Amino acid sequence: MKSSGEQQSSLQHTSQEWGGIPADHYGYASDEERLEKRGLDDWEMVEHIPESQKRVPKWFYGVIVGVLIVAFGLSLPFWGDRPGHARPWFTMGHLYALLYFIVAGGVIYFMTTLYGSSRGGRLDSDVEHDDIDMPGHGGNK
Repeated sequence: MKSSGEQQSSLQHTSQEWGGIPADHYGYASDEERLEKRGLDDWEMVEHIPESQKRVPKWFYGVIVGVLIVAFGLSLPFWGDRPGHARPWFTMGHLYALLYFIVAGGVIYFMTTLYGSSRGGRLDSDVEHDDIDMPGHGGNK
């Protein structure tokens, strides 16, 4: 059995650069073998995430609409009314709830499509057109 000092001396130092794949493929025979056994490096994951993200599935929208229909149905006046205490069919609470869902849905849609896709402008990993408030971190160096 080797001591820990001997094991550390047998390991080689690997220098990594953002966006650079070494010619030796980190000791693998080919880049395909490296991807199969080791996977993507951090910088590769960051650059490939926007293209690999999928849209929200349609069944999820169906679940949300179904829950809203059930919630609205349970708020109607024929569920658990006491005799002699009539309730109106629609109240300001219904309008507030509708306004809340429209605003919250708009904010969620805006935030999920704003960054990280070529449709929304620049990619998160775009170093050429980086934010101006971070000098030295991309942009005009």
